[in-house]
Amino acid sequence: MHDLVGAVWRTSSRSNDQGLCVEVADNLARVHGVVGVRDSKDQTGPVLAINPLGWSAFVDAIRSGQFAG
Repeated sequence: MHDLVGAVWRTSSRSNDQGLCVEVADNLARVHGVVGVRDSKDQTGPVLAINPLGWSAFVDAIRSGQFAG
């Protein structure tokens, strides 16, 4: 379990006004070695703690269109 104290959450720029929102705390990577991801509708719910290299690969894949339908 990772300590998420000090997490600064920001809403994804891809979130929409229909509740499909993801929040990311990437400031944790420098201190705790994780990127936090959570559902903005359930801010006290579960958080994914992702390795920063894995997070970067995921974001790069999205930007390059690998998940485009």
